[in-house]
Amino acid sequence: MAPADFPDGGREAWLVVLGGWCALFCTFGLINCVGVFQAYYVTGPLKQYGNSTVAWISSVQVFFMIFSSAIFGRLFDNFGPKWLLYGGTITYVFGLMMVSLSSSYYQFFLSQSVVASIGSSAAFNACMSSLVTWFFKRRAAAFGIMVSGSSLGGVILPIMMDKMIKEVGFPWMMRTMGFLFLFLLGISCVTVKSRLPPRPRPFVLMDYVGSLKDPRMAVTTAGFFLFMWGMFLPFNYVILQAEAAGVSSTLTPYLLPILNAVSIFGRILPGIAADKLGRYNIMIVIMFISALFCLAVWIPVKDTAGILVFAIIFGFSSGGFVSLGPTLIAQISDIREIGTRVGTAFAIQSFGALTGSPIGGAIVKAQNGDYVGLQLFCGCTMMAGVAVVIVARYLQAGFKITKI
Repeated sequence: MAPADFPDGGREAWLVVLGGWCALFCTFGLINCVGVFQAYYVTGPLKQYGNSTVAWISSVQVFFMIFSSAIFGRLFDNFGPKWLLYGGTITYVFGLMMVSLSSSYYQFFLSQSVVASIGSSAAFNACMSSLVTWFFKRRAAAFGIMVSGSSLGGVILPIMMDKMIKEVGFPWMMRTMGFLFLFLLGISCVTVKSRLPPRPRPFVLMDYVGSLKDPRMAVTTAGFFLFMWGMFLPFNYVILQAEAAGVSSTLTPYLLPILNAVSIFGRILPGIAADKLGRYNIMIVIMFISALFCLAVWIPVKDTAGILVFAIIFGFSSGGFVSLGPTLIAQISDIREIGTRVGTAFAIQSFGALTGSPIGGAIVKAQNGDYVGLQLFCGCTMMAGVAVVIVARYLQAGFKITKI
C-alpha cells in the first residue's frame, strides 16, 4: 500500500491510539511490575522457593504474552480486532481474579503465567496491529504515544500494589486491579478497530517460517531476541539488587516507578525522532545506550545515587525499544500481513524473555547472592543484540548515513 493511503491522523485514528493506550496500561504496564511480584512472592507465600524458581512465574508470563502474538497476529489478519479484544479482556480479568485466590506455586503459575498472560496478549496484539493500519509517516510517534500507557502503568501500579498489599492484603489488591483493568479494557473494546477489512486465510506454518526467508526480517528478529534476553533483568531484579546493596527500604518500592516514569519519555521521544531520522537508526542508538549503561553503570555502582542514575537512564532507553520494535517489522513488511509478521518476531523474542530471568536468578544463586554475573549477562546479551541489528541495517543501506 502507498503511504498516501494511510490517514496518519483524524478522529478514528487517534481514538485507536487512546484505546491502545488504555490496553497497554493494563497489559505491558503490569509486565513492568514483575519486580514487585518477585519481591512479594520470595518473602511471602513462596518464600520456600529460590529466586530462580519464583522467576519462572514472571518469565513464563512474559513468554506467553509475547509468544501468543504468533497466533493472535494471524487471528487479527483473519478476523480483525473485535473478538480478540472481547475474549482477551474477559480471560485477562478472570486470570487476575484467580491470582487473588491463589496460595500455592502451581496456582500462581497457572492463573498469572498462563491464563492472565494469554488474555493480556490477545488484547495487546489487537491494539498493536490495528494501529499500524492507520499511520505511516507518524507511525513511530503514534506507537510511542500508545506504548507510553505501559510506562504510566509501570509508575502507578507498583506504588498502588505496594500500598494496598500493606493495607488490605494481596488478594484484595489483585481484585481491585482486576476491576480497574476491566474498565480500561472496556474503553479499548469500544475505540480500537482496524482500517483494513479482514482477509481470512487458513493457518499455515510455512507462512511464519516464510517470513524469515527475508534476510532483513530474520536478522532483525535475531537482534531483538538477544536484546530481550537481557532487557527484563533490571525490571525483575533491580529491587532485590538494591536491597542487597543496602538501599533504604523506603526507597526501594519506588525504583520501578522511577524507571517506568522516565520510560514515558523514552517511548514517545525516540518515536518522534525515528519518523524523522530513521527507525533503524534510532533503534540502534537506544539499544546501545541501554546495553552500555548496564555494563558501565549498573555493575560498578553500589550506592543509592548510582542505582537511581541507572534506573533513570535505563528506563528512558529501554522504553524506546518497546515502542519502536513493531515499527521496524512494519517497515520491512507488507501491511496486509502485519499481524503474522509482527507475531513471528514477537514469538521468537519471547524465548529470550522466558529464559532470561531464570538464568539471571541461577547466576545470582551460583555466585552466593552477588549480582555481578547477572549484570554482565544482561549487558553482554543486549550489546550482542545491538551488533545484530546493525547488520540488519547494513543489509538495507550498507554503512551509508541515510534515513533507514
